[in-house]
Amino acid sequence: MSRVSRRHFLKMSAALGAGLGFSRSLPAFARNVRLQDTELLMWWWGEQELPGLQQFVDDSIAAYTDARIEAVLQDTSVVISQFQTASAANEAPDIQYLWNGIYHMESVWFGYLEPLNGLVDQTVLDVSTPTLLSNYGGNVYRVGWYPLPMVWYYNKELYDQAGLDADNPPKTWDEFLDACDKLKGAGIAPVGGGIQDGFWGEWYLGHGLVQNLDSVGEALDLFIGERDFREPKYHEFWTKLEELVSLGFINEEMSSLELYPGIDLVVTGQLAMGESIGSRVPADNAALNGNLGVMVMPVYGTGALAGKPILDVQGLGISSQSDNKEAAAAFLEFLHSPDRLTAFWETTQWMPSNTGWDASVIEDPVVKFMWDNWNLGENIPYISNLVPGQFYTDALLPNAQEIIAGNRTGEEAGEVAAQVVEDWRAFNPDLLENYQTWGEDLR
Repeated sequence: MSRVSRRHFLKMSAALGAGLGFSRSLPAFARNVRLQDTELLMWWWGEQELPGLQQFVDDSIAAYTDARIEAVLQDTSVVISQFQTASAANEAPDIQYLWNGIYHMESVWFGYLEPLNGLVDQTVLDVSTPTLLSNYGGNVYRVGWYPLPMVWYYNKELYDQAGLDADNPPKTWDEFLDACDKLKGAGIAPVGGGIQDGFWGEWYLGHGLVQNLDSVGEALDLFIGERDFREPKYHEFWTKLEELVSLGFINEEMSSLELYPGIDLVVTGQLAMGESIGSRVPADNAALNGNLGVMVMPVYGTGALAGKPILDVQGLGISSQSDNKEAAAAFLEFLHSPDRLTAFWETTQWMPSNTGWDASVIEDPVVKFMWDNWNLGENIPYISNLVPGQFYTDALLPNAQEIIAGNRTGEEAGEVAAQVVEDWRAFNPDLLENYQTWGEDLR
């Protein structure tokens, strides 16, 4: 995941409910590219978080003989706004990089993206695992490109020092609290990270709220008014965070550190456990000489989704304005051919999002563990990708920050969340209707 929050740029570009108030003029570079004699124009992103992806894209274009393709790497700050601006001016690229959930769903609601059912080979759609959050109105709008397992790290060396079994991390909340107690007793900061920028709280909601949900659609019910964050089970994850603070298990500097420096504490042996993202694992495990472990958040909830690995996936879609939709679909299928899947691994040293890929080339046992359990095993989508922007900025981020600072209880966080949701519904009737329809795809 990028070191810069996608939500920050979503807010900058006035997406997530601000409507179609985009400039009618294209960025200069986009107009220049459009004038070139290309059959397909592809706007993409990902080199910023997955070095080597540029080489993969270049090599794929060079190897593809059925169409001429011009690929433009977008800046993180304009991935969403640039596509929507171009679409509003009827100058969209043929192929567009798409983050998951609400990050591309608003473009679906504007009519800017083409359904891929019947356009892209169904087998390719299925094995690319674009996740449930790519569905709307019975259609799929993205082909998966590469996966981002959402994980919890633990430092095996610190586990050993505290007398814990590093090969069997805690699976239940009681086991987790017991491990934290032993770590604290050994003089080791048990759990945490960095929350100054707020984004740790986004990941925490993704891991925690699902524990009392029976379906992904139940999360949307909290925003459309069918359920309420005031109900204890829907803010229990914040109550559990409050518990960790009250027991002194959170690292003392958490409020003064940002997300990624907080993750680094686990790698440098200053923190035993914390949230992270799978694409960091190869480098972090190498830095720890193979002593990094990954696990699912320990279970306290009783929902059907509790204890299941969480998988996010980056993807690609096709503009509804493209005059070459079939050619664009053929290129997306080409990216999932066996040769291209092999090339993806060779150039990025990361897994492609394709369940048919030959994973025997993976040598790192932790990466292989993620592939088997997060990619191939039963998984659930990252539900933080579906929350409205107002909820994200006014409830999700500050709630976790205030709890860590000792200024808010879990119950109070539930009240704040409920009030923000009520305000959002009152001022966004069109988005509310779209969310209600979306919820039918997520049950």
